[in-house]
Amino acid sequence: MTTVLVVDDHPVVRDGVKAALAGSTLDVVGEAASGEAALVLVAELRPEVVLMDLGLPGISGVEATRRLLADAPGTAVLAFTMYEDDESIFAAIRAGALGYLVKGADRAELVRAIESVAAGEAVFLGPGVARRVLAYFAGSTQRVADPLPGLTEREREILDLMATGWGNQNIARRLQIAPKTVRNHVSSVIGKLQVASRGEAIVRARSLGYGQPDR
Repeated sequence: MTTVLVVDDHPVVRDGVKAALAGSTLDVVGEAASGEAALVLVAELRPEVVLMDLGLPGISGVEATRRLLADAPGTAVLAFTMYEDDESIFAAIRAGALGYLVKGADRAELVRAIESVAAGEAVFLGPGVARRVLAYFAGSTQRVADPLPGLTEREREILDLMATGWGNQNIARRLQIAPKTVRNHVSSVIGKLQVASRGEAIVRARSLGYGQPDR
């Protein structure tokens, strides 16, 4: 079971998410109504995925994402919000969110999005969200001669598998290297691409044609 923490200041939304996830392979282990409460529960429960509303009282969902990933980098954050504007989308990505899901998604989309980020795959669902994200990064890569500066062949191989949706453990098994080595390569890729998170690296890679979902 994949463990999930639901963060939203509206009880009806939290109840709706729990009802939607009932009977799936996803286990809601806690819920929080604020960013501050979410930070406490992440430290205590160590959920695999945090479903994070961006419009929270107190510290924002974006700031809560940034702080919790600094303390628990192995956690996957899925932004879950009514906001569809570019500023909100890219703020969440820069903070380290691995996915972005607009509220109003149906049960199947919600389950699929959580399962995807749990597996290390970036996912962006909502009217035009994925298209705008890919267009942004495709446009930014056209302004440089080499869109993947300084990456070694091994790092490009790992980036391709990341873009396919593989998590570190599966990458390690496929390449027959240690998971720690994969983590080191992933950190190096993020640094060399000058992006803020794994999710942003995946989006950049996909905009360049990396990733083969049929593997």
